[in-house]
Amino acid sequence: MERRVVIISLLGVFLGACDRAEPVQVVIEKEPSVDGLVETVMNGGGTFQDVPFASLIESSTGNRVLPLNPQDPVDAQILQGIEDAMNVILKEFNESDITHQESRINEVSAHFEEALLREVGRIPELECVLPRTAEGKLQRAGYPDLLIRHVESGRVAYLDPKLVEEGSLKSSLRTFYFTPRRETSKVLHDAHHLLIGIEHDGNTGEWQYLRWHLVDLTHFEVTLKAEFQASNRDLYTPELILKSAVAPGFDEGKE
Repeated sequence: MERRVVIISLLGVFLGACDRAEPVQVVIEKEPSVDGLVETVMNGGGTFQDVPFASLIESSTGNRVLPLNPQDPVDAQILQGIEDAMNVILKEFNESDITHQESRINEVSAHFEEALLREVGRIPELECVLPRTAEGKLQRAGYPDLLIRHVESGRVAYLDPKLVEEGSLKSSLRTFYFTPRRETSKVLHDAHHLLIGIEHDGNTGEWQYLRWHLVDLTHFEVTLKAEFQASNRDLYTPELILKSAVAPGFDEGKE
């Protein structure tokens, strides 16, 4: 029941954000049926565009997304702290092979997270930690990755580092994901929501980091696209497999 309430609430946000488009027929039942879900998706209810991220956060967590004002003294200290930290980190990473041990650029993100924790945490006015869930559990997966707190004021900024290849800032491929979940949400404060995009040269295994872009997500808009999906664990079950065979000449005993 709790899950249905969240879904209905979020649909209200999505539909409100899409008032420029034709009305979408959304089928919501007390116990949703497959027919009802398919009808919703086929009538266009599976895609919602131009959804304000700030509204999504407030609806799913009860917390506000606060715009960052560079003229505000506290916000200015947060900005300066991030800039100082990034200058140190990019110099360190470009002059060493710290990240070259990784085979995929996505795996490099963890190095930037750890480095930001270290460098922002060294600034007296700020602290940088991994955000926890409402139950106090430490959870690395999911948005956001880092929490920065201004010590004196208590103001919070969430920070999400992303690696992006040079020349792909205008790409339409999906690179940002947020899944609203009541039990595991890490957004527990009214806060700034920031994303830092770190451009690299695309030289796999020997990356050089060229520049960074700090993005304020206050006016950011996202898209929800519903799809029916499954994992390999769902597909390759004994109940579904009709027949299996080994390739000719392949000796499974030597695998």
